[in-house]
Amino acid sequence: FTKGMDKNAGFYTFYYDKDKGKVFIELNAFEQAFIFQSSMPRGIGSNDIGLDRGKLGDTRLVQFERYGEKVLLKQLNTYYQADSNNDAERQSINEAFASSVIAGFKVVASTNDTVLIDYTDFLLSDIQGAGRSLERRKQGSYSVDAKRSAVYPKRTKSFVQNTEFEALVTFKGNKPGEYVRQVAPDAYSLTVHMHHSFIKLPDDNYTPREFSPNSGMMSYEVKDYASAIDAPMEKRLIPRYRLEKKNKNAAVSAPVKPIIYYLDPGVPEPVRGALLDGASWWNEAFEAIGFKNAYQVKILPADADPMDVRYNVIQWVHRATRGWSYGSSVVDPRTGEIIKGHVTLGSLRVRQDLLIAQGMTSAFDGQPQKLAEAKAMALDRIRQLSAHEVGHTLGIAHNFAASANDRASVMDYPHPLITLDNKGDIVLNDGYDKGIGDWDKSVVAYGYSEFTGDEKAQLDEIQAQAKAKGLMFISDEDARPIGGAHPAAHMWDNGKDPVDELNRLIKVRGKALAKFGLDSLAQGVSLSQLQEKLVPIYLFHRYQTQAAVKLIAGVDYSYELKSNGPAQGSTIVAANRQKAALNAILATLDSDFLTLPEATLKLILPKAYGEYRNRESFKSRTGLTFDAVSIAEVAARHSVSLLLNPQRLNRLQQQTNNISVEQVIEGLFKHSIKAPQRSGLAGQIQQRVANVVVELMMQQLQSDNVSPEVKAVLYDKVVSLAKWIETNGGSALLAQQIKWFEKTGKWNAQIKLLPLPPGSPI
Repeated sequence: FTKGMDKNAGFYTFYYDKDKGKVFIELNAFEQAFIFQSSMPRGIGSNDIGLDRGKLGDTRLVQFERYGEKVLLKQLNTYYQADSNNDAERQSINEAFASSVIAGFKVVASTNDTVLIDYTDFLLSDIQGAGRSLERRKQGSYSVDAKRSAVYPKRTKSFVQNTEFEALVTFKGNKPGEYVRQVAPDAYSLTVHMHHSFIKLPDDNYTPREFSPNSGMMSYEVKDYASAIDAPMEKRLIPRYRLEKKNKNAAVSAPVKPIIYYLDPGVPEPVRGALLDGASWWNEAFEAIGFKNAYQVKILPADADPMDVRYNVIQWVHRATRGWSYGSSVVDPRTGEIIKGHVTLGSLRVRQDLLIAQGMTSAFDGQPQKLAEAKAMALDRIRQLSAHEVGHTLGIAHNFAASANDRASVMDYPHPLITLDNKGDIVLNDGYDKGIGDWDKSVVAYGYSEFTGDEKAQLDEIQAQAKAKGLMFISDEDARPIGGAHPAAHMWDNGKDPVDELNRLIKVRGKALAKFGLDSLAQGVSLSQLQEKLVPIYLFHRYQTQAAVKLIAGVDYSYELKSNGPAQGSTIVAANRQKAALNAILATLDSDFLTLPEATLKLILPKAYGEYRNRESFKSRTGLTFDAVSIAEVAARHSVSLLLNPQRLNRLQQQTNNISVEQVIEGLFKHSIKAPQRSGLAGQIQQRVANVVVELMMQQLQSDNVSPEVKAVLYDKVVSLAKWIETNGGSALLAQQIKWFEKTGKWNAQIKLLPLPPGSPI
């Protein structure tokens, strides 16, 4: 049967029939588990769709099983386990929980106990679920067209420990969405590549390490039904590479096998040098725990396949719009051992930092050093981004409290630290930190140190030392929610005190806006591009505002474990700090803060011929012209919605001896509806802010997420506002609508609030 075919011997031997374009796999042993990793070597190129070049799919523990002329590829259920020597106990788990047959094959030839299966159809299938992803994102209905798909032999190879298959896969579709139309030459035909990796299971010499919530490492969890009845069933391990010293008795030793990362050779300079530099920072942490040359970064060889499981890679990935970068890993589902790290770095990220730096300094004023400083700041950020995403592939979690610890970790999301010098000029040279921080070294020590004696005691000591240094650790679940409570858990911020930093940053923003204009553009660029240049400058305070608001109804806590001593528990943020945060945020609603100078507005022209507004632009209610009132609307909506977050209001109502919901509402009224009436553009902005405040209040009054106690306060404030307007003057329409709401319980919105342009990722 295989006569004339190309034979590829290795972990799984396969044959390629180049005449028919088919792949046949040779099988002579069944029910032997291995790791099956899917991936996507060539993607669609849209951040919104998410099907990027290099995207890893699911990591599966699978095995081939033969049933007569059928061979099935079964995915084993690895979450539910029985860590027991009792075969019957293990079998009971296998029978209790479902497995998943992910592919079926027919035997096409056999010799004695060896059979051959045709793997082609499965290789040409949608293993990544791309069709489901497109449908979920409302981008159309797509399915694989086998007639326009084929095996890709250049990346189909077999080695001793792994076998790699790749295919060109074309999807046919209808009703393509906006994002598909944006990136595809023919939106009804999407051609990508799918990759399958068969990976031999690592040997049994790897020792898993227990997870601790204060370690800074990620968690890998299984449920063990063989646990003693008085022991937890959930077993949490950390994902990590297998790293061992050659000389275990030496204080410093080379590793048995180093961790080597390979950088995409397609990265241009000077970005390539910056990525190499940043990724290499982690070597300092490994040296600190006694490893020499255990962590290395090199350029990927020209003939290497980035999806080959033998290579840890850092890929430079292009998309139509800027988006997130990722650090993913192929992990042994049984133990948590990392087999391959795969970093995806979005190529447009560096341009966003360059945009911010040039805009903040009005860098095109004829002083060459300003452009050089802006470029240097952007490269500093890309160094840190490289280190950050590699950190994830090492098994390290986010630490969003690191900014409050003097930038103690590259695993935070940093905001550029832009300052004013003694002359009041904007300075960029400390925009981003350089090198890993103290927290990063502590995490690597927990994850990768080799111990003699009591491992748990030594791991506890590493965590105790970090705590003694005052290092904090707060991760995603506590930092990402806008209604979060932890005063140090936030992204894109700086400084020990969020309020002090917000007040400082407002001054920097004011300086940047005062200079914003022609010097914000390069020669020959249309003035209409000032619209996009303005966005990150005008909204420069947006993330520090998110940081400061978490002091309001804030609760300070840590991931505390029970110990022999008394528990620290949680502490409500002091009332004076909450009040300071409220005042700082309310200041971002003042018309002086939100109104641009007339000279600046005069320069921001409608879009030049051949140019268009895009997602990075402010929305407008004035047609083609720049809308100076609506930009104030979106900025105000940001601050007000943070203050009126349902979870925050509910907590505030329950906290005693503190600022109250009433104070928050009265503060909003004082800085909008009840503020002394301004004239001109500032007056129009003041009126728009008032509309934003009332509209968001009414949304919360009708929200199921707001407690009845808070609703009572909101209702009382809304009713009293109508009476105040009648007595003191103001919008008669607003007063009338409030009365209509009192009578009917229905609110007719005065305005559909505009959204902010995207900010994350900075």
